[in-house]
Amino acid sequence: MNDEQKLAQRLSTLRVNNNWSLEMLADKTGISRATLSRIERAETSPTASLLGKLSAVYGLTTSRLLMDLEDNPAELIRHGQQSVWHDTQTGFERRSISPPAKDFHAEFMSGRLQPGATIHYEAPPVFGLEQHIWMISGVLELRLDTQQYRLEVGDCLRFHLNGTSTFHVPGEEEAHYSIVICRP
Repeated sequence: MNDEQKLAQRLSTLRVNNNWSLEMLADKTGISRATLSRIERAETSPTASLLGKLSAVYGLTTSRLLMDLEDNPAELIRHGQQSVWHDTQTGFERRSISPPAKDFHAEFMSGRLQPGATIHYEAPPVFGLEQHIWMISGVLELRLDTQQYRLEVGDCLRFHLNGTSTFHVPGEEEAHYSIVICRP
């Protein structure tokens, strides 16, 4: 089973475990029933924004949702074994760097976002998440509710995620950054 099939199965299992129909999940997320059905059958992969909506309704960080795809997680995870997820619509690449574990409160991930790309999240997956974003290369414009930030190489932004967020790469170079996510 490939990662897309594992994600589809995971999303279907979460919905069923919550005793939600596809219609109920569509009402909760604002994602059409047809799209949810195609995602759960691994006919299409969710975009970063859709994955954010699904994470929010299940109360899981996106990293946690993707990390739970791993079987028998180890304490050490080599670069080639780290889970990498791609949003084909925006070219976003999300790499889960931390070994997956349910009993830890922090996650470490990296993101690569293509030039000109924008990802908008309507709500945090978990209210009050503490995040630290450190820019490795490129420029990232980050909007948190009404506050706008421009992050350049070496900059680090710390914040609690309580509302909408928008990631945008304004230049001609991809934005590469690391994020530490701490659950409350």
